Amino acid sequence: MSTRGGGGGRRGGRGDQGGGRGGGAGVGRGRGRGGAADLSGNPTDAAARGVGGGRGDRDRGGAPPPGAVQRGGHFQTPMQGRGAGRGGYPAVAHGRGQQVTAPAPIQPTPAEVEALRRQVERKAVVSQAPVQGPLSAPAARPQMQTKAPGQVAQPAPAGRTSSSFPVPAPAPAPAPGQPPAAAARTQMQAKASGHAAVPPAPARSSSSFPARAPAPGQVVVPAPAGSSSAVPARAAAPPGQAPAAAPRQEMQGKAPGQTTQMALAAPAGRLPPASSKAVVLQARPGYGTAGRRCRVRANHFLVQVADTEIYHYDVAITPESVSRARNRWIMNELVNLYKEHLGRRLPVYDGRKGLFTAAPLPFKSKEFVLMLTNPERASQGEKEYKVAIKDAAKIDMYSLQQFLAGRQREMPQEIIQALDIALRECPTSRYTSISRSFFSSQEFGPGGQLGNGVECWRGYYQSLRPTQMGLSLNIDISATAFYKAQPIIDFIVEYLNIRNTSKRLSDQERIKLKKAVKGVRVETTHRRDMSMRYKITGLTSAPLNDLTFDQNGTRASVVQYFQRQYNYPLKYTHWPCLQAGNPTRPTYLPMEVCNIVKGQRYSSKLNENQVRNILRLACERPADREERTLGVLKKNNYTADDYTKEFGIKVNHQLALVDARVLPAPKLKYHDSGKEKDCNPSVGQWNMINKKMVNGGSIKYWACLTFASRIHPNEIGRFCEDLVMMCNSIGMQVNTQPCVQINKAHQDNVEAAIRGIHGHSAQVLAQQGLTGQHLQLLIIILPDMTGSYGMIKRLCETELGVITQCCAPKNVMKGGKQFLENLALKINAKVGGRNTVLEDALNRRIPLLTDVPTIVFGADVTHPSPGEATAPSIAAVVASMDWPQVTKYKCLVSSQGHSVEIINDLFKEVRDPVKGIVRGGMIRELLISFKKSTGHKPHRIIFYRDGVSEGQFSQVLLYEVDAIRKACASLEEGYLPKITFVVVQKRHHTRLFPENHRSRDQTDRSGNILPGTVVDTTICHPSEFDFYLCSHSGIQGTSRPAHYHVLFDENGFSADALQTLTYNLCYTYARCTRSVSIVPPAYYAHLAAFRARYYIEDDISDQGSSTGTSWMYDQSVPVKQLPCIKENVQQYMFYC
Repeated sequence: MSTRGGGGGRRGGRGDQGGGRGGGAGVGRGRGRGGAADLSGNPTDAAARGVGGGRGDRDRGGAPPPGAVQRGGHFQTPMQGRGAGRGGYPAVAHGRGQQVTAPAPIQPTPAEVEALRRQVERKAVVSQAPVQGPLSAPAARPQMQTKAPGQVAQPAPAGRTSSSFPVPAPAPAPAPGQPPAAAARTQMQAKASGHAAVPPAPARSSSSFPARAPAPGQVVVPAPAGSSSAVPARAAAPPGQAPAAAPRQEMQGKAPGQTTQMALAAPAGRLPPASSKAVVLQARPGYGTAGRRCRVRANHFLVQVADTEIYHYDVAITPESVSRARNRWIMNELVNLYKEHLGRRLPVYDGRKGLFTAAPLPFKSKEFVLMLTNPERASQGEKEYKVAIKDAAKIDMYSLQQFLAGRQREMPQEIIQALDIALRECPTSRYTSISRSFFSSQEFGPGGQLGNGVECWRGYYQSLRPTQMGLSLNIDISATAFYKAQPIIDFIVEYLNIRNTSKRLSDQERIKLKKAVKGVRVETTHRRDMSMRYKITGLTSAPLNDLTFDQNGTRASVVQYFQRQYNYPLKYTHWPCLQAGNPTRPTYLPMEVCNIVKGQRYSSKLNENQVRNILRLACERPADREERTLGVLKKNNYTADDYTKEFGIKVNHQLALVDARVLPAPKLKYHDSGKEKDCNPSVGQWNMINKKMVNGGSIKYWACLTFASRIHPNEIGRFCEDLVMMCNSIGMQVNTQPCVQINKAHQDNVEAAIRGIHGHSAQVLAQQGLTGQHLQLLIIILPDMTGSYGMIKRLCETELGVITQCCAPKNVMKGGKQFLENLALKINAKVGGRNTVLEDALNRRIPLLTDVPTIVFGADVTHPSPGEATAPSIAAVVASMDWPQVTKYKCLVSSQGHSVEIINDLFKEVRDPVKGIVRGGMIRELLISFKKSTGHKPHRIIFYRDGVSEGQFSQVLLYEVDAIRKACASLEEGYLPKITFVVVQKRHHTRLFPENHRSRDQTDRSGNILPGTVVDTTICHPSEFDFYLCSHSGIQGTSRPAHYHVLFDENGFSADALQTLTYNLCYTYARCTRSVSIVPPAYYAHLAAFRARYYIEDDISDQGSSTGTSWMYDQSVPVKQLPCIKENVQQYMFYC
């Protein structure tokens, strides 16, 4: 289907004679020219439409697409139609019309291809002067629109270009030895719907941000190019791999500087795509070649599938149940009872609506009636269940084969889902299943007690993934916390550490217990003939002996009822009672008659002792973890599994052997006054010996406040002296004397003590004639008991406006040079200093970072812990404020709806009755701050986004890139800096092991792979731009590489350029002299988001979730707003 809007537009882009695709339509009034066919003969949409898209024709130097018919000088394809032309940047015309269905494009014959080639070589030109409209200036960059439901996505027109916009730098040249096909930015072919890539026109420089906004209601978001079912040109094979063995990565080259774009903008009020089908992510530009080649093993196992069809059936169970376990139980009973009716097939079931078989069932639709007794509700007797099974679809393997070969960009999710369910069917019946993981109390080795009624179970994670080597089964060892199966009285005694059970619970204990047991399933023990299972919904506020209920119109005591009905005398009548069922009419369950059901995950926050215990149990060296992974595969024996046999699935028993590279560490620059002016890190580590900070901060006014009762004030004084000496020795300028004497306060009066020393400091400074000066740093020795940290940070950063450095008493007592050195590094960053900088950054030798002013963003959203149903999520965005050094990051934070992953406040528009439309948001404010700080506006944006799962890629790309675009456009007309949007994932389950665990050339001291190890072949995505990077040296356990997935790239990064930039940035983290596991801007955003949660919840954990569960916030739920951070704090890296 194609669309044609009203109003016409300026001329579209030229056809790419280097084998690329045709251009898109223009905007405005007049007639727009579409693109031409490429030289390979692949058809392009000559009638691509944007805002008010005009009639398509050949561009100069191009050729008509196959099947085109010349009418009045225009070459029209059968794909033309009429539709609503809207969206685009900036929107100036809105065509009206209707949609028409168009036939598929006709593939050219070899003779036609040759004819096209000759025609282009003869420079056949159809001349027609363009009709100039109000937006006929050269386009800065093509923009495209999201298709409406039932409408085919078409290119949207480009926005105006400012006369002062800076000229972008050309794309970097290929690295030595790198094949042109791998070095050039590549793209997948457009679908027949007309997704086209248009090279941007150069723009010019400007020194200001005039306020100019897009048209009202306008939504513009660029994205990667669309996909094609045709076979594009093949990309270069990975280094060292024969072409025949290379992953079948099909890509098409593009001209230097050309960008890939796609329709993403959704009309106002419209929901985002329901799946990723409407958004195609960035194609891989090639493979990296930089670094020393090596090989590693990955916990991925090749899966082979028979080339047969799979049959999908819809299932409806009456009465409905949200419990997957109950649905599976019903389906298992059905399969056992009605084998003959099912043709003796062995179906697999997802626990919801989907049933899959390897051969067709002997019916199209059928309803089965079962009379079953639920073992958990045996007292209720038999119950009738109706199960309707209806034919839904027949799935063949062709689309999966095309996708794995790189010839199809859209993932065949249904096929992969069916095969994944088949692989999980047998483990689901054997183990306790939690999400994609399986656990057992004994099968995978003994766990251990974590304390407070919680124990550790071992297990494994399992997922079927499409990769370059084919389908891959990712298996990873895991461990998690479970409730111990025991009487709930014993749990309470252990959880609350109760020594005297004859005392009543305090209100604080009761509230704590209510959070711990809510949602827990228990079984009753007071009846010998049967046990009933209940899910706890709450806890009574009154003790058991005060509870009554209505029995046949009279009030009866719960205690008397149990005595009379069951001859069961209750003992713990002074404790509250458990509640189950409806909160308005609850079922009372005395604690002493309830046992915790085995196999329930403990979802509450683990305390420090529990975390320490589970880390001790779960941490394993790489060699041991690899052996355990192979043990899981052997135990499950997928080859002998009846379900995998049924579907023709075979799993390789060897870990994938993967080609990798170790990138060289960057050279770091320190101050010239030190003995060592530069540094070459070794295995991701270095030290500050003989070095001085490249820019040391200055602290004139500081104070110290201690709440540690066990540390003598003289020891605190010596600690402060040692810390100041360390700071000054490595390059800072810190006054040796505090502005007020070291204060000691009681831990029960923390807030008053902080306010007191802050006020006293201001008074002393005023008496010295230093009016206007303020306390620059407050060193706080924390109380012996934890719980005050959050309140201290909230008070100092949002009310008093003072930067703090908190120290744990045990660290102060232990001291040590390394501790003081790390503390000094943190303090320097907090007061505006710079610890080190990349030497290549100073020398302007980092491609696509130091050539033109570039801003680097980091963003993350943290979510409340499980059980905090009303607490908001916290979004944090940091941005670099120095260029070309890229070491200082300013932070902005905001609260948003519970578990909402999309960042709402990147760009905001508010209509003010006096000021009119007021524009703001975190991106806009940070862009302005960058301009003030560096004197330049950024010509390029690199955005690292943390905490996004694969299922959220399309939504994040759709809304957040749109917000970035709007923020830029609101600052200056036509201001569209090129964007690269990269998702950083740490919560994945891919592990990389050395090929030889005993080789010192392949491992660090912990036995892990070396820092700088990068993988972009074999186990990576078949066609999209992603890579795994282990940027840190292991400390304990098995290192987890970060997974970087490029969703959108206008800057034309090669694989080497982005991988090297990301790795080098990992050496600029301010808090330590080690390279870190994820790129610092994403790391800083993570820290800032958790810091901001203290502003609304004083006592929270930094172990909260970092992935969301929903993309849209329910506006009816009020969001608790964050207090404002004081400006003198916010301008520095206070969160560091």
